[in-house]
Amino acid sequence: MHPLEVDIARYVAVWSASPLAKLGAMAPWTLTAKSELLVRELLLALPPGEYSISQEIAVHSTAVVEPGAVLKGPLILGPRCFVASGAYLRGGNWVAADCIFGPGAELKSSFVFSGTKLAHFNFVGDSILGEGVNLEAGSIICNYRNERGDKEILVRVLGELRGTGEPKFGALVGDYCRIGANAVVAPGALLDPSTVVRRTQLFDQEPGPEKDGAK
Repeated sequence: MHPLEVDIARYVAVWSASPLAKLGAMAPWTLTAKSELLVRELLLALPPGEYSISQEIAVHSTAVVEPGAVLKGPLILGPRCFVASGAYLRGGNWVAADCIFGPGAELKSSFVFSGTKLAHFNFVGDSILGEGVNLEAGSIICNYRNERGDKEILVRVLGELRGTGEPKFGALVGDYCRIGANAVVAPGALLDPSTVVRRTQLFDQEPGPEKDGAK
């Protein structure tokens, strides 16, 4: 699949004006698969004096990280972010301004735009989250197809399932999506801006056995 078949800017309005746009035209799953390498490149371009940088972890001077939070590099944590005690950020993450990670929230290998909130007890893996996304308590974005032998992540583009070539990819979540408490977003999801996933709902764009005739 050509990367431009999934236009990230259609999901994230500020994409073309963000530091990530300079990385070139990549598919969302390619970005997340290379997150550690890409975040290391972005670390080199940070404005001098605005971030405290140690062991590949850059925390903006206005961000708040409570004691008991676990941060692992490479990581960029933007202005006015809040990371609560018990939150866990790992695997190469880029986080823009005004984001919140509550107690028990885990973020892995992801790119998160401004104003997005993981309330508490969330997992988001190998994903791109647009501006103003809100995950209520207990909601998760899965990144791995544990239920089948072939682990390649499939995405639905123009009505067809296409292979990504990657064993892990969570979701591309458009601006201002709302994911309710204890909801599950299955791997390979593409959520249009302002999508609402209701509480306890499974959002899965790949047919399951009950839909495709398999037993």
